[in-house]
Amino acid sequence: MLASACTHSWRTGRFLNRIIKSSVQTLTAAALIANLSACSRPTTLEKIEQEGALHVITRNAPTTYYEDRDGPAGFEYELAKKFSEYLGVELRLRVANDLDEAYTVLEQNYTNLAAVGLSRLAASAQSPSLRFSSEYLEIQPLVLYRNGSAKPKQLDDLIGGKLIIPAQTAQAEFLRQVKDSRLPDMDWLEAADMETSEIMRLIEEGEYEYAIVNSREYEIHKAMFPRAREAFSLMEPLQISWIFPPGEDMSLIQKADEFIKQIKDDGTLIYLQERYFGHVNQLNYVGARTYISHIKDRLPKFEPTFKQAAEKFEVDWRLLASIGYQESHWRPYATSPTGVRGLMMLTLPTAKEMNVKNRLNPEQSIFGGAGYFSRIKQRISERITEPDRTWMALAAYNVGLGHLEDARALAKAQGLDQDKWIDVKQALPLLQQKKWYVKTRYGYARGWEPVHYVQNIRRYYDVLVWMTQPSAEDGSVAQNEDAPTTGADGTTEETPAIPAPFRVTPPML
Repeated sequence: MLASACTHSWRTGRFLNRIIKSSVQTLTAAALIANLSACSRPTTLEKIEQEGALHVITRNAPTTYYEDRDGPAGFEYELAKKFSEYLGVELRLRVANDLDEAYTVLEQNYTNLAAVGLSRLAASAQSPSLRFSSEYLEIQPLVLYRNGSAKPKQLDDLIGGKLIIPAQTAQAEFLRQVKDSRLPDMDWLEAADMETSEIMRLIEEGEYEYAIVNSREYEIHKAMFPRAREAFSLMEPLQISWIFPPGEDMSLIQKADEFIKQIKDDGTLIYLQERYFGHVNQLNYVGARTYISHIKDRLPKFEPTFKQAAEKFEVDWRLLASIGYQESHWRPYATSPTGVRGLMMLTLPTAKEMNVKNRLNPEQSIFGGAGYFSRIKQRISERITEPDRTWMALAAYNVGLGHLEDARALAKAQGLDQDKWIDVKQALPLLQQKKWYVKTRYGYARGWEPVHYVQNIRRYYDVLVWMTQPSAEDGSVAQNEDAPTTGADGTTEETPAIPAPFRVTPPML
């Protein structure tokens, strides 16, 4: 009996050993397969390199992406385009109809990244699993009120008033925290489908008493809605990042961080900020209201002539009109103490050069000014690319090509880039200082004037484009909701599951 029991125990032990050995082998094989699978699975960055395309989702807004006369533009678009070039691949852009669509695309891993101009706080509140690049831009949430009403000084002053804010933003999350912690009577409307321009219009027209928007978009739109005024800053500044889908693969995020560090170090980021945001503070309240009034009551008389001259000299008619406004406020009989006259304020030598017989004739003045600007632009160095070429031509139109070249030489001598407006505009004011202008060919010039001249015209242009574009009552033009998304090179990407119509927003020169 004992022997039988021992034999049974021995056989059972052998059986268990075989099971354990087999299980260990199975687990080892599974681990090896998993490791081999992981090794053979390409990273996100490798997939992008293999496909030759970076997929980016963005939104149509003046601080992110829009179409101008030369094609795709916008601060976020430019960053994404430069990142794709940094990776050596093509940019495939998709425009989200709203932020919900952008978040859906991210969460379903249908894009490589989102460039939508949002902070980590705002995006994390919608989806905690999303990931982020390092920061590259700062914005300040602002409380707005209607000029003429009592200016609020703190959040408590907004209680009982009609407050509107954009939905799915850091501002909305901040207000919810404030309401829960100390201001239970605070109420507001979150506008899910409104751009900043529409929210500011509601303040301008008195439909709402208060609004909260971000500083970048406020600066861009404030000339169009001069009654919408800044009251105070809502919270600490927010840092803007690119947003990446959930996951553990860090290859693309690490590459994005390398790229962001590089553009910070080499000045590219500062250049893009100057291009898109460097001119937006040029119109004060009175100037903005006056300009908008003149667009309505003065410009129509001269608009056909601006368009004819623009067609002849291949210049945007709105740029010509902006020059004319800077020169004379569209007054055909304007005369200055220095002898310049007419709508484009031509000097007598310039009028003779352009065969203008009567400077007070608005048609002759506009064609003369357009021809002169075109001639100057043609003389600007061909290696200077747009938009710097246009801005330097404007400066030369104001101060003379010789002084512009002097400023470019000074910029180069100081280690700056003589082909970039952001650097040349730093050198122009030096022409007022003797220690600098004595070293130049053409000598003294009031160097601050062309700097302000260019900035003003850029701002006038922005407003004029916005005021003259075709739009629906809600400020947008509906597109085909089943239209495919458009790549930066004109290629299309079919995305029938989530439509991506465009919204029309004010482009910037």
